[in-house]
Amino acid sequence: MSYIAYPEPRYHGDEGEVNAAFRPADTPPDISSPGAATHYLATHASTGGEFGLYKVELGARAAGAKTHFHKAMSESFYILSGELELYDGEKWVTGREGDFLYVPVGGLHAFKNVTDEPMSMLMLFSPGAPREEYFEQVAEMTRRSREELKEFRVRHDSYFEEDFAPER
Repeated sequence: MSYIAYPEPRYHGDEGEVNAAFRPADTPPDISSPGAATHYLATHASTGGEFGLYKVELGARAAGAKTHFHKAMSESFYILSGELELYDGEKWVTGREGDFLYVPVGGLHAFKNVTDEPMSMLMLFSPGAPREEYFEQVAEMTRRSREELKEFRVRHDSYFEEDFAPER
């Protein structure tokens, strides 16, 4: 019988530990802005860099993120409620409750809410990266110079097509 081997153990104790983290559903968002809220479910710090998991709520007609890719991490989207337009690098698809999009490292992707209704989704980054600073500062950075915004995005492993397009 052929099987795929599990990764090497990282925990070497003979008994388990009490180290789980519970986050109640009614915990307020970690970031709120007009038209969006982000909940830090599992961060780079809390998972030791294994993954980052965030619940993102977008209001009606929320812009989301333009076409970009990551060099160090994959990104996944799981739609909890509402609808979200997802760009899979080739075409736009409508994600609805229960739909999932996996974007491997280097994969072009984008997302936006084009409906008149709010939506919510889970975003998973693997391996985990310190995305919190990105989420917390991106709105402010969009008001800075094109070069400052580009440097900020690249520092956070976000390579947007518009940052590398010739200036018009």
